[in-house]
Amino acid sequence: MQSEFQKIFQEIQADPDNESFTKQGIKPLYYASSSARINIIGQAPGRIAQEKMKFWDDPSGDRLRTWLGVSRDVFYNSGMIAILPMDFYYPGKGKSGDLPPRKGFAQNWHPQLLKLMPDIQLTILVGAYATRSYLHLGYKDRLTDIVRNYQQYLPDYFPIVHPSPRNKIWEAKNPWFEEQVIPDLQRRIQIILNN
Repeated sequence: MQSEFQKIFQEIQADPDNESFTKQGIKPLYYASSSARINIIGQAPGRIAQEKMKFWDDPSGDRLRTWLGVSRDVFYNSGMIAILPMDFYYPGKGKSGDLPPRKGFAQNWHPQLLKLMPDIQLTILVGAYATRSYLHLGYKDRLTDIVRNYQQYLPDYFPIVHPSPRNKIWEAKNPWFEEQVIPDLQRRIQIILNN
């Protein structure tokens, strides 16, 4: 199984679409394991994550782990949590923040990796890019409404907002997220991790 994961990793690096990254010595940033039970899909690594080669190692990651109710050790070292961003490379800087993940990247590589992770019981969709892609929704569908109605996407998918500290204003306007959504997310994660 490990050789199959390694084969895909090498194919990602060899893909012409990723040639500029590979030439710079930049490796794709994701985590996949045959023992994974929970899959986290975010947007794309930020510049610092790519430089450090460690995802969610920032204030957003701290908030995400708090929301999930898991320690850093479980998050990074248990083998129970897969992390497949919508793009495995930092897409660059845009006018108002990082550029979006490249179109088609997740559709090309996620299915191949997911085939090797048969025990995934819950996929957590972090933010608009992952949510709209995996739930096949359009830009007219507001993320707030999607997250508020998260139960209609269970048991497979659990959409949440991005845990960026910038979203604290959003949280203050939507207290139901912390009061109802987060406790349910934590409960489901604990059931999965403890079974």
